[in-house]
Amino acid sequence: MSTWNRSKKIIMGVAVVLIASFLLALFALYQFSAPQSKAPKERMVINLGTSEKELIHQLHIQGYIRSPWAFNMVLTIKGWHGKIEPGGYLISKAMSAWTLADTLVNHPYQRWVLLPEGLRVEELAEILGSKLRWGEEQKSDFLNFAQEGYMFPDTYLLNLDYSGKEVAQRLMSNFNEKVRELFLEAQQANIRNDTLIILASLVQRETASEEEMPLISGIIWNRWLKGMRFEIDATVQYALGEEGNWWPMVKPEDYKVDSPYNTYLYEGRPPAPICSPGLAAIRAVIYPEETEYLYFLHDQGGKIHPARTYEQHLQNIEKYLK
Repeated sequence: MSTWNRSKKIIMGVAVVLIASFLLALFALYQFSAPQSKAPKERMVINLGTSEKELIHQLHIQGYIRSPWAFNMVLTIKGWHGKIEPGGYLISKAMSAWTLADTLVNHPYQRWVLLPEGLRVEELAEILGSKLRWGEEQKSDFLNFAQEGYMFPDTYLLNLDYSGKEVAQRLMSNFNEKVRELFLEAQQANIRNDTLIILASLVQRETASEEEMPLISGIIWNRWLKGMRFEIDATVQYALGEEGNWWPMVKPEDYKVDSPYNTYLYEGRPPAPICSPGLAAIRAVIYPEETEYLYFLHDQGGKIHPARTYEQHLQNIEKYLK
């Protein structure tokens, strides 16, 4: 074979490789490109518990990305694996894989917020502030409108641009919806709405499990009906709570703190709830366990030990807490 023919074959081979590489590059770029040239933004909600793999599959089958491989490559290059949080997003099929990934990592418009039972409004403000990226002004706005005990503990999908007032109204509206039937049941049992929620907040803070709520409710009712002071540590904690330590350990001298929430010092129920109770605690106040017990304590393992007399209660203290 002549030198020219050999050179010609080499040139053709190189050309084929270059063309193949170019076509491969075009194909790769195509995989990263937007599926459509024009498309409106749509709301997409990533639910709690959705894995990254499940999300990418969902984006692919719904037509937001051309290639799961390309989207994964974007997350790898940008260091964004594991950075997409559950929430609400405004995305479009006219977004490239790069833009879509950036939107899902850095630009949510809604966030899921879990608000557990038994928290006071200041704790709710801290959780909401962290999840919704609030400043002090928005937290103060929330606290100005929040009503202790009536901010229903639940999982919420909330807009990041909601004001503190709007979030407070959302929580209270949810409370009214969820508790409406229980208020009717309480009325049939001659329990006022405010009394119901105040006592439920005490039950919520004093229990280690939902199963023991009716028993503790029964003990609280027994003490009240006998004219005894409630003597509940959680009310003293509420009176003493401050930023950084909303539920401090109660010391013997704290039982003398002059506060209407101190149920060691003042008779009857506190003037207002001390936390946000859940449905189980509210129901327990309406349907308390019939019992002769007047005292209770929890041991180091969280097990409850009730007592009928003060002497038995002292024995339980000696046995389980010393």
